[in-house]
Amino acid sequence: MAKAVKTNVLRHLDALKMPYEIREYPVTDEHFDGKTVAGLTGLDPRMVYKTLVLCDDKNGHLVCVIPTDQELDLKKVARASGHKSVSMLPMKDLLPLTGYVRGGCSPIGMKKPFATFFQKEAKNLEKISVSAGVRGCQVILSSEALLSITQATLADLVRDTATDPI
Repeated sequence: MAKAVKTNVLRHLDALKMPYEIREYPVTDEHFDGKTVAGLTGLDPRMVYKTLVLCDDKNGHLVCVIPTDQELDLKKVARASGHKSVSMLPMKDLLPLTGYVRGGCSPIGMKKPFATFFQKEAKNLEKISVSAGVRGCQVILSSEALLSITQATLADLVRDTATDPI
């Protein structure tokens, strides 16, 4: 497949001489969930991860990367990051802070580095797919490389849907 338009993510990976693959899908006004993105790109839904940006209780920010079919547990994130509390970054602040829009946010190549946390099971995957920095394009690379590039901490970040009330 031909290379997509070079995004900050792809430029960053190229500079590191990191091998990757891209998968593009049609962009619409609708924001697709991970299962839909997986279907449109032919990827295993278990390897498609989403990037979420949060505010901490000290006016800082952190990044969480979790499977797209999971829901973030803010209490677990606060514990894992050593904060009393965390909250989701308001959508209006995403682009100015990260350089990315909703649906195109990636843990790679943000305007500045933030503490990054991946759901702990990410280490068990051979490859992970995250946004390539724009809506309509996913980048796939080895989980080991992705965890290294982002200097991520592995932690339990998601709600246990079997026992946690919604």
